[in-house]
Amino acid sequence: MPFKIVRDDITKISVDAIVNTVSGDLSEIGGVSAAIFKAAGFEKLKKACEKLFPIETSEAVITSAFNLNSKYVIHTQGPIYTKTHNGDNENLLYKSYINSMKRACENNCKSIAFPLISSGHYGFPKDEAIKVASSAIKDFIRDHDIDVYLVVYDNESFKISEKLMGDVKSYIDENYIDENILEFSNRERIYCESLDYDCQTFEFNPNLEKSFSETLLNLIDEKNMTDVEVYKRANIDRKLFSKIKNKKNYKPSKNTAIALAISLRLSLDETKNFLEIASYALSHSILFDVIIEYFLTNENYDIFEINDVLFSYNQPIL
Repeated sequence: MPFKIVRDDITKISVDAIVNTVSGDLSEIGGVSAAIFKAAGFEKLKKACEKLFPIETSEAVITSAFNLNSKYVIHTQGPIYTKTHNGDNENLLYKSYINSMKRACENNCKSIAFPLISSGHYGFPKDEAIKVASSAIKDFIRDHDIDVYLVVYDNESFKISEKLMGDVKSYIDENYIDENILEFSNRERIYCESLDYDCQTFEFNPNLEKSFSETLLNLIDEKNMTDVEVYKRANIDRKLFSKIKNKKNYKPSKNTAIALAISLRLSLDETKNFLEIASYALSHSILFDVIIEYFLTNENYDIFEINDVLFSYNQPIL
């Protein structure tokens, strides 16, 4: 999954590079920055930084990560928030993310983890900081193969628009059936898993003429899309897409199948048919499915916005 939102301690996450927000002289600014210096080994990281300062706002430089789980620490000076220069603030913050990811790719990093840059001591409102971060990351991974993690502590960081959250809540209220009230038919078997997904619904379809892979390739041709467009829009990595495409009998997870349906901009009915080929179905007894159904019904295929809402409801993201 190229872009993932996680709740974690950035000093403990295992990635090739983590990003540290610093001042212009590359010194720590408290909060997450202080924690990174401490976990890496304060004196070691400080000496490494002293060889590289000063840096300008939005510039990014790279050092060893020393005692951290990552290989590198990428240091960037995020902008200090001021209401009178909001457009400039957003542009500089956008560049902080882009420049940090450039440093990672230049050093052959396959994964990078960000805190929410400038949202602490530098005063950037979290809802605005999230929008800029998501925009920069989406733009960058469109042309680069790197896994990006946005590390946050709580759901409060994600302030989705009141209208969208209100519409989603209304849809859930109207359509969600408590998971303790499940109706079983002769053709359905519902079971719960303890890993990535709470529940999955399977239907037995012995007479399907085409495999999931064949159906996917046909839909890509019908939509006049490229493979790269599809797996990028689905927020899945190239290797997984290649496996699905080239192994005729390969069965993806339900979440992956849904992500591909969103990437292909399938309607709700088309998505149900598409999932059926892989022996999955959408259920009103699963909150995750109801949220997905809301977006399909409203033809909103922005997988990153979908993930923001899923995250705010403590659901697995695509």
